[in-house]
Amino acid sequence: MSFADRWHDFWLGSIGDWILVRGVPIALYLIGGLLGARFINWTAHRIVKRIDAEYMESDQLVRTESAKHRQAVASVISWVSVALLFVLVMMQVTTILAIPVGSLVAPAAVLGAALGFGAQRVVQDLLSGFFIITEKQYGFGDLVSLTVAGINLPAEGTVEDVTLRVTRLRSTEGEMFTIPNGQIVKTVNLSKDWARAVIDIPVPTSADLNLVNDVLHDVAEKAMEDASLSALLLDAPQMMGVESIELDTVNLRMVARTLPGKQFEVGRRIRVLVVRALRRAGVASPTDGNAPMVGAIVHPATAGGAEEETQGPTEQKQ
Repeated sequence: MSFADRWHDFWLGSIGDWILVRGVPIALYLIGGLLGARFINWTAHRIVKRIDAEYMESDQLVRTESAKHRQAVASVISWVSVALLFVLVMMQVTTILAIPVGSLVAPAAVLGAALGFGAQRVVQDLLSGFFIITEKQYGFGDLVSLTVAGINLPAEGTVEDVTLRVTRLRSTEGEMFTIPNGQIVKTVNLSKDWARAVIDIPVPTSADLNLVNDVLHDVAEKAMEDASLSALLLDAPQMMGVESIELDTVNLRMVARTLPGKQFEVGRRIRVLVVRALRRAGVASPTDGNAPMVGAIVHPATAGGAEEETQGPTEQKQ
């Protein structure tokens, strides 16, 4: 029998018939599912890039709340769409394989019970992520401080990704934190709508507070005259008065409303202006003039000689 005849008989046999009737459709569904998932991720990536491009091309210094929310929603929709696509492909594959649904009831019940006990945290993460997105607690680009269950120090950083299950933060040192949404106990959004820079200014108790207040008010006016600094401020910095009184210092507080996430930059720049202004006004810092004096330590070998030299003249006088 020639090769062509054997090849023809192969496709007419049971194996060839199974490949044509079931194998090819299953392969097409799997390939289509993979291509569909790639297309969904590509579309979500294009949407995020378009939102970023709108922000970069505009004259805005910070992202709007709607842009942050749209980016978070795009990430969640792509994740959910891929999951639904996977479920649909699996259902079609089981239909083609003619797996009876009745035979899956008992295994599904056991599997459901196992998942119910073992996947409680996953369900909790998904529900928490759903409420984070719908309630707009934070979004892409927000500066947040998250209190995580079981961890003493909060996780602080910039939100780089939000899904239904996890939140990813980039810290100031470049570290990436991946936090399950169900483990987040408290959320502090440091860049929601507006922020506040708080500047505490210690001055010695001997300083003239009226003069210090005048100097600080001049600093607030000059901050608004600075084009680069005033662009980050929503209004002029304000003096809150004496915040606390200590043994040698009096702490004054100045606050300023800023654009979201710009409170730290504004605080650093205003502190520089405050230090320069107080120096020019002759207001010394609490540590000026009180630098500790470091004396020479007498070596034990010379301690005796020093005592003899001290006692010698005394004995001669006696």
